[in-house]
Amino acid sequence: MFTLSDIPMFFVNFFIILPIVTLVHEAGHVLVARIFGGSIKFCIGTGNKLFDIGPLEVRKKYFMEGWCQYDKLTYNQTWAHVAIYLGGSLFNVILILIINYLILIEVLPKALVFRQFVYFSFYFVFFSLMPYKNDDGKPSDGMAIYDVIRYGKAEDPID
Repeated sequence: MFTLSDIPMFFVNFFIILPIVTLVHEAGHVLVARIFGGSIKFCIGTGNKLFDIGPLEVRKKYFMEGWCQYDKLTYNQTWAHVAIYLGGSLFNVILILIINYLILIEVLPKALVFRQFVYFSFYFVFFSLMPYKNDDGKPSDGMAIYDVIRYGKAEDPID
């Protein structure tokens, strides 16, 4: 049951943990795209742009979603595109395993913040791999993987 005592943790989850989970996810896409020689642009949040740091764009509602676009891959193969779209979820899963292992060997405490981080990471992986298009017509990672396998190329180049 949600009570008044849960409100501080709600704000921590919503404004700190969820954006970090999103950043980890997008970093996975970025790293895999860089491995295949791609040019990258990625964003955390929606709404008006607050600032840029290199290829990272941070938007006003930084705690809401994220995206990564890439272009000009050195290895422009279907499997490379699939690997890039899987990279975000793979990073989330790797971090889930690392956090759970560190808790198991008692390097990290069994604190609510780590459980919430793992929960949001699983949530993020689940919904990113579900094939759908959002209201703006942008594909989820799962839909992008489906499209790449079906059509043989990425349909989302850098603007």
